[in-house]
Amino acid sequence: MRRPIGGKRNPTIIGQMKKPKPSLKDNEWVLKLLDDPKLAANVNYDKEQIVTKIQGRNLCAACKGGKFLCGKERCPLVVRFSSYFRSSTFLQGTDLDGACPPGVFVGRIGYPYVYAGPLVPPIHEDTSQFDEPESWFGKSIDEIVGFRSMLVRGKHRVHAKKFEESGKIMDQTIDLALSMNPVDVELNLKKKPAAALILDDQIQPFGPSALVKDMRVSNPKWDHHIQKAYFDNDLKASEAVTTLFQKGTMVTKIQRAFSVGAFGIKDQRRLVPTRWSITAVDSIISKEMMEKIKTFPEINEYRVYESRYLDNQFEILMMPREWSYEAMEAWYPGTVWNVNGRNILLFGDYEGYDGRTTYASIGGCYYAARLAVGELLMNERRQASVAVFREARPGYIMPVGVWQVRENVRNALRQKPHKYNTLNEALTRIGSQFQIPIKQWINKSMLLKKALFQKRLTDYFGK
Repeated sequence: MRRPIGGKRNPTIIGQMKKPKPSLKDNEWVLKLLDDPKLAANVNYDKEQIVTKIQGRNLCAACKGGKFLCGKERCPLVVRFSSYFRSSTFLQGTDLDGACPPGVFVGRIGYPYVYAGPLVPPIHEDTSQFDEPESWFGKSIDEIVGFRSMLVRGKHRVHAKKFEESGKIMDQTIDLALSMNPVDVELNLKKKPAAALILDDQIQPFGPSALVKDMRVSNPKWDHHIQKAYFDNDLKASEAVTTLFQKGTMVTKIQRAFSVGAFGIKDQRRLVPTRWSITAVDSIISKEMMEKIKTFPEINEYRVYESRYLDNQFEILMMPREWSYEAMEAWYPGTVWNVNGRNILLFGDYEGYDGRTTYASIGGCYYAARLAVGELLMNERRQASVAVFREARPGYIMPVGVWQVRENVRNALRQKPHKYNTLNEALTRIGSQFQIPIKQWINKSMLLKKALFQKRLTDYFGK
């Protein structure tokens, strides 16, 4: 399964040209955090087993989690350590018994040989929200990190193109991925799952992992819509995805099934790494919607929708024009993708009426926001030119996944919009909500420059 493809790249950046890569060197200073009684009191751990992958190595060493030299409002390492130690008391051996949300994870390192397996917390209760991003909006960073840290990732090495030959553990992982509700799971692991704590600013909060020796699953009940698509060996994967979405199946459930190769022509099915499957499903669904949206009449006014969550400010501008779309992000110094920068990092991608032919350079956020925009326009049966602007401020101390973008935009579009007769009025509103001057956004935005400076025939002859 190929990664989703999307058109023209339009990265526009102030201060830096690329997202910085994290340092993979060990950070000995991190181990000193473990001596803080507020974090690790009465908890058994082995410092030799702690693995760290942290950006801003020298700055972090000088700060040691307390001086906030990076500009963040709180130290993400302290937050992660706190959640890890709270959950580690439940993980004392190689046997794990708990209610799988349901959740599964397919890795991407070493593709086509990847690690796939369940996400299982060591508790028996309603864990459905643990792997259901649609229910996370409004929760704090601490809450999200807290329950995500409880999820132990069981790993089983398989070949992505031959996963159906990988035996019982992979079969049971598929069962879990297609389940409607939490399922009781027993895992026998090759090593204690608390053996390593990986801190990496490029991935969302995650619990420990271990190789699976044996696995027992109790009677999962499949989602009947997904089950029907699974047994249809002549149905293309893209058609399965769009059909399920139209029937009201939650996006996360579609993404989960997509990742375990549940859809597609029988001999073409593949495991898709979780990161890729999330973006692939967002891309497939939104692309299908765009083709229909382009047949609808244009909106009659300029609209501004707004949402703020986890110190991410979103402003969505809809203009009365034929379909086009742009997503732009601004990252402050000290935020996830601009840890060591001194200037604001501003970049974006866009597509015209004919869509994209290449993958968006800003990644999955582009497609997640496009899906949310498409939902509103489909519901109203209207067409518009849409720009999604995002300011990620220092309070966004760690990444939690592209779901945050999709749900933030969805939240904005559920609110009553500010309506204006002119573009300048709409931009004045957006500028009042952002800390970055609106002129900088205009300077870097393809859609705004076209709307402001490029005349259309209708501007001369009227509609």
